[in-house]
Amino acid sequence: MTRAIVLDIEGTTSPTSSVREDLYGYTRDRLPQWLADNSAGAAAPVLGGARELSGRQDADTAEVAEILRGWLGSDVKAEPLKTAQGLICHEGFRSGALHGEFFPDIAPALADWKAAGLTLYVYSSGSVRNQRDWFDFARGGELGSLISGYFDLSTAGPKREAASYDKIASAIGVPAAEILFLSDHPDELDAAVAAGWSAIGVHRPGEPNPPRPPHRWIGSFAEIAPA
Repeated sequence: MTRAIVLDIEGTTSPTSSVREDLYGYTRDRLPQWLADNSAGAAAPVLGGARELSGRQDADTAEVAEILRGWLGSDVKAEPLKTAQGLICHEGFRSGALHGEFFPDIAPALADWKAAGLTLYVYSSGSVRNQRDWFDFARGGELGSLISGYFDLSTAGPKREAASYDKIASAIGVPAAEILFLSDHPDELDAAVAAGWSAIGVHRPGEPNPPRPPHRWIGSFAEIAPA
């Protein structure tokens, strides 16, 4: 019996390109000025965290911007970068410059699952702030009202470690055996299964992560009928 479904975003609910081109591009263009303008405020923990992780304690704001841009280009899942991206893109979503992009099967499937009594959650390496905005400002109509909670690297931990899934199960109060995880990444599926969850891989044309046994793989959320 499935009581809760936890969703990955990139490659699962949404095209990888929409995340990496839209959010990453928006962040990359605005990072230097945002760090300079907010160095004594919202950017202070980002600056401190980036200096510590990079080992460049004396880096000025311009150098930190280049460090963060480098991590962005390499898709490094670093908390200072995700924090900065969340704050910068938050402005873009509210101005209408950014929208959450979803595969066409997502909205009807989420609505059906919610109507069937399932609780829906999101677990992504992007910040909780970005996740909320992605669903709240979805192109074609908001989807945030269907989601009961969000988890990221700072609230749950790394996505390839079973302990992160243990932490999420405890937070949502649902036994591991009654949680279904959907992701396009085999390593994440492995970690969820190691924590006692059910897991199904999602692979769509043009997405980068190929299916890998022993998991079941689908090409659309319409193929899932949780019971």
